[in-house]
Amino acid sequence: MYEYITGRLTYISPSYVVLDVNGVGYQIALGNPYRYSSKMEQSVTIYVQQIIREDAHLLYGFETLAEKELFLRLLSVSGIGPKSGLAIMANEDHQGLIQAIEAGDVTYLTKFPGVGKKTAQQMVLDLKGKLTELMDDPMSLFYEGPENSDKALSEAMEALQALGYSPKEIKKVEKALAKESLQNTDDYLRAALKLMMKK
Repeated sequence: MYEYITGRLTYISPSYVVLDVNGVGYQIALGNPYRYSSKMEQSVTIYVQQIIREDAHLLYGFETLAEKELFLRLLSVSGIGPKSGLAIMANEDHQGLIQAIEAGDVTYLTKFPGVGKKTAQQMVLDLKGKLTELMDDPMSLFYEGPENSDKALSEAMEALQALGYSPKEIKKVEKALAKESLQNTDDYLRAALKLMMKK
């Protein structure tokens, strides 16, 4: 029903942002809401996918059409729901994800929260050979200025929790990242997601 929503960014939480469109606030779930931190109170466009459940009408957001397309293809796999799909999309190495599917790298795929061996095998079975046209999309990202690093690290850890990582997994990466002095929440979250994929 909706292709994209353009509005003023009024709120960022670990799992969603709110866009104000003519006085109506749209709550949009994102894999990494903090990628929009530098856009507070500015007009932004987010591509959306509406998912209707018995108890809720939800909007899932993406920066590019290619990201949205990748999300929809992930949802076509049995065992992957919107929350898992978003958690997979949060790790912004989409080329790495596509390459892992193409190569049948089940070990890499099981590093995502909520993806077991069976689901990873299903991803390879269902998507291999069907994602290559998405590989060359320049998935551009927003960058922001420096912010308080303690606050940024703790926001990034909240975002990991919202994506479904366990407290034990989060503690491990938090320790490693506490030694880094990164610029902002977005940087910490990206670094954390990279570490999650290495474990």
